[in-house]
Amino acid sequence: MLKSLISVPALFIVLASVAYTQDAAPTAPAKANPRPTPSRQVKAEPFDKADVKAMAAQCVTLDTESGVIELELFPESAPESVRNFLNLASTGLLDGTSFNRVVPGFVIQGGNMWSREGGKVTRAIGERAARNIPDEPSKILHERGILSMARPDEPNKATTDFFILVAPATYLDGKFSAFGRVTKGMEVVDAINKAPVTDEKPEKPVRVRKATVTVCPAR
Repeated sequence: MLKSLISVPALFIVLASVAYTQDAAPTAPAKANPRPTPSRQVKAEPFDKADVKAMAAQCVTLDTESGVIELELFPESAPESVRNFLNLASTGLLDGTSFNRVVPGFVIQGGNMWSREGGKVTRAIGERAARNIPDEPSKILHERGILSMARPDEPNKATTDFFILVAPATYLDGKFSAFGRVTKGMEVVDAINKAPVTDEKPEKPVRVRKATVTVCPAR
């Protein structure tokens, strides 16, 4: 599964690493899945009412124990996934979490609230982590450096977990919500991916010291 990414063994085949040269984010598909209705009243977050233009102007920096990863986002193709990620980054919920799942030659996965340093998960954080995000498959290809939402096998059950690919994974195209890509720091992603692991669990998980939302530099 892809909350643990994907559970089908065949999908863990190490793919050849290629340079990614993805163009600007493609247009969103004509029909998107509806946003799941929250089961309870949820606390308002900074980007809840942001439109696509406002979100497109924002980038996210992950200051990790292994170095800095800079990300651009694709709200035109996956608005709810981007909104969710911006909210997580801007409210400090990603701070202290780790890349708790690593498949060598394939992916690093983070964003799990239960991977927070010291296991500090309050009731409020637990409730936030249970908020479901709709699937937003688009024309964005799952190439090296792509940022996408992790979820269980059940559709529309993504929450806070995300993954970054170190190699292309075409079998994820049109199924999972690719919503951004690495613009700087792929060497950091590669270093995290190459560190020792046992059964996809890093021997020394790399933590996100601080996630920061900033205005994207001019392109």
